[in-house]
Amino acid sequence: MNLSLPHFPKFDEPGVHRQRDYAMIAFGFIVVVLCFAIDSVAGSGLQNALGVAGWICLLALLKGESVNVRVQVLVAVSFATIGEHFASIFMEGYTYRLNNVPAFVPPGHGIVYLTAVVLGRCGFFMQHNRNIALFVVIVGGAWAALALPGIVGRKDQIGAILFCIYLLYLFKGRSPMVYLGAFFITSWVEIVGTSFGTWNWAAIDPASTLAQGNPPSGVAAWYCLVDAVAINGAASLFALKDKYDAWQKNQLKNSSHS
Repeated sequence: MNLSLPHFPKFDEPGVHRQRDYAMIAFGFIVVVLCFAIDSVAGSGLQNALGVAGWICLLALLKGESVNVRVQVLVAVSFATIGEHFASIFMEGYTYRLNNVPAFVPPGHGIVYLTAVVLGRCGFFMQHNRNIALFVVIVGGAWAALALPGIVGRKDQIGAILFCIYLLYLFKGRSPMVYLGAFFITSWVEIVGTSFGTWNWAAIDPASTLAQGNPPSGVAAWYCLVDAVAINGAASLFALKDKYDAWQKNQLKNSSHS
């Protein structure tokens, strides 16, 4: 059974299997566990060290990427970091173990977003995208449905809403393959992070006063928003650069005629 998704790549189109992509995906999933395991016993000093290590890893991963992907990741990191301080520190929708935003979180967002991008473009996902989408709809839907009344974990109204938003992105959004990748890596991040106690979600969402799981079931929807900001932000930056280059070229032309 395959979903009919015209905005996805063709189902029978063979994917390009790049060893680097699969190595990056494995690294993304493994480093999440290592980072949160270390953080579970870390003080602020060790968290800062994890932050430095995170930036080194992210910059190394970006070295082999296109300029467009690099800029998108940096925009995603900026947006997500602002969101972290608003949602965690100000709104207290979730709280980190030391009541801060750990230093590894900004580069961590970059690694997570990049992992979603790489998952979406890897040969396996490209070749089996509709079956993977069907899996995500069934598993994600079951999680949201069972968590809504609290059959699985805490009562989770926010998660059900987020999953519906995620489906809208998946079926109508401009980056469906990235959204598929985001479901897997963000679900992994949230399950591992909350299991280690790196952060905990508030039982009641402070903005809506609705019940919220730990983690919410449809949390991948937030990374769909991050992707939209990253794509549009990168496009805006490139457009500004083109305007600046045109202005500079015009200035040089005028100076040569004077």
